[in-house]
Amino acid sequence: MARRRHLVALCALALTTAVAAPGAQPKPAQPDWAAVEPEALGIYQSLIRFDSTAAEKPEADWLKALFDREGIPAQVHALDPQRPNVVARLTGNGRKRPLLILGHLDTVTVDASKWTFPPFSATRDGGFVYGRGAIDDKDNLASAVMTLILLKRLNVPLDRDVILLAESGEEGQSNLGIGHMMAEHYGLIDAEYCIAEGGDTIREKGQVRYATVQVIEKISRGVEITAKGISGHGSVPLTSNAIAHLGNAVGKFISWQPDVKIDETTGRYFRRLATVAASPEQAAAYRDIVSPDPKVAAAAADWLWRNEPRHASMARTSVSPNIFTGGYRSNVIPSEAKARLDVRMVPSEDPAALLAQITKAINDPAVDVQFAGGAGTRPAIPPTRLDGELFTTAEAANQAIYGVPTLPSMSTYATDMWPLRANGVQCIGIGAGVDLEDQSAGYGMHGDQERLRESEFQRFVRFNWELVSRLARAR
Repeated sequence: MARRRHLVALCALALTTAVAAPGAQPKPAQPDWAAVEPEALGIYQSLIRFDSTAAEKPEADWLKALFDREGIPAQVHALDPQRPNVVARLTGNGRKRPLLILGHLDTVTVDASKWTFPPFSATRDGGFVYGRGAIDDKDNLASAVMTLILLKRLNVPLDRDVILLAESGEEGQSNLGIGHMMAEHYGLIDAEYCIAEGGDTIREKGQVRYATVQVIEKISRGVEITAKGISGHGSVPLTSNAIAHLGNAVGKFISWQPDVKIDETTGRYFRRLATVAASPEQAAAYRDIVSPDPKVAAAAADWLWRNEPRHASMARTSVSPNIFTGGYRSNVIPSEAKARLDVRMVPSEDPAALLAQITKAINDPAVDVQFAGGAGTRPAIPPTRLDGELFTTAEAANQAIYGVPTLPSMSTYATDMWPLRANGVQCIGIGAGVDLEDQSAGYGMHGDQERLRESEFQRFVRFNWELVSRLARAR
């Protein structure tokens, strides 16, 4: 028996020595995911239950109290006291510059009458969580919060500080959030890398097909078109009718969009997408959109516009007429009518040349075309490097959690990463698994039944952990 105990002791010693051998990498601590999942879901639901469409203070106070309980240093900074920002920070050994995780507290407004479940109830039904912000942006925020908590609890050694900025005002008043933090408190969020919203993990027919990582975004510019004519009595129709001219001008955008412009990011995106396309017709369109032949590319863009509008928008500057105003009485012909075009420019677009294209497409001397006042000050910024540590680590994390290819993407909408990119911070956008079938049925971002699968939220928490720990833990 004594000899047997001696052999067991020797084996244990040998194992310990092997683990601690010089140059060996210790296995990083891993969370107990079975225990983490209900807690993560609770944080997610709690964030959704705050109506943060106009004031984020109650949500920010709740989040600050959570960090205080977990022993994570956190500060609150606000331009508007009712719309504060929370900055939490875990300190590393300083070998590398910090990692910033950006999530926003606010959401767009709602018309509650159109919701099956109350928009701030975080109702669980059929394996989904419903609520405003479910995928914009409470899923990113909750996942980041859970990741910080786990890093703290497991006492993970860090080569870099990990910072979380939970900001206000992202949905239209960025001066309150990222604008205020960059202008007054940039030292608190200065980082080498930033992770935020803007990507997607795409599910189709129940299976995750691929993940997109946003490395650049379009530039938003409002264009105002104004039609002028002769006023008069509505009983005497006039060919100069301003509303009629404006209607004809707006109608042009049903059939006309600017030319296809493919850059390195979208070129790589469509080429990779062609390799995982669900049908030969899709694969052909993805290959053709990057064709050097303008006619081939234009035909592919038209097919995508009819069948996959989000991909058509990625391939060129987009123009969408979204606001139409004119007239004040049914029996008065107005002398002026206006429409607002939502223009999202690809980074390489020349604004003056684009305005000339829109004017030519409308082709009506009675209609004036101008950029809306105060818009268009955002500079063109190079994309995040595809061969750099940030993007390649996101690829590795996607492979580890989802087992799918990663496609670099240009988001068609704006995020608050652009001022950070302008300051030299390398940024990527990520997103939880969403069903393509959901997106056209009102279940997507800003939709009236916004929702996310519980299982995909939990996978997204693991993805965040994998990505952040790979980038930040000590080696």
